[in-house]
Amino acid sequence: MNEALIQTLGDGVTLLFTALRVAVVYVGLLLLLRLAGKRTLGQMTPFDLLTLLLLSNAVQNAMIGPDNSLTGGLLAAAILLLLNRAVASSPLRQHLEGRPTLLIQNGQILHEALRREGIKLEELEAALREHGVSRTEQVASAVLEIDGTISVVPSQEPTVHKVRHIKSSRNR
Repeated sequence: MNEALIQTLGDGVTLLFTALRVAVVYVGLLLLLRLAGKRTLGQMTPFDLLTLLLLSNAVQNAMIGPDNSLTGGLLAAAILLLLNRAVASSPLRQHLEGRPTLLIQNGQILHEALRREGIKLEELEAALREHGVSRTEQVASAVLEIDGTISVVPSQEPTVHKVRHIKSSRNR
């Protein structure tokens, strides 16, 4: 009976090693994802999603090890959430997330920035079209944001058409 309880809840030493393993895997994956670039998680393709799902499965045993107890699983989840909150509120966050990267300046594509960030010209052109811009000459700036999205600022302000208010017969 006592052995069944230990198997369900886990023993202290195993739980301690589980906590250590979870922390090491979290930090390791955080660094690897940072090295992979901003676009890795920004707008996921099916390949990116598949990689992320397989990545979680690949590190499961590294985090939990031989501990299949309920307490071990809950401890791992709690540690992951605590580490995530700690990183999100720490000064390290800016270094891990990076900074926005200028991709187009005054209509000129910054090819070195595209290469460094792993963005293909086709992806940049698609982002421009999504923002209603057909040519790079029409762009004041395009920026790869820290969340992996591309923001586009057109050279000219969009034309604002003044709308006349027409009274209908219903409003009289």
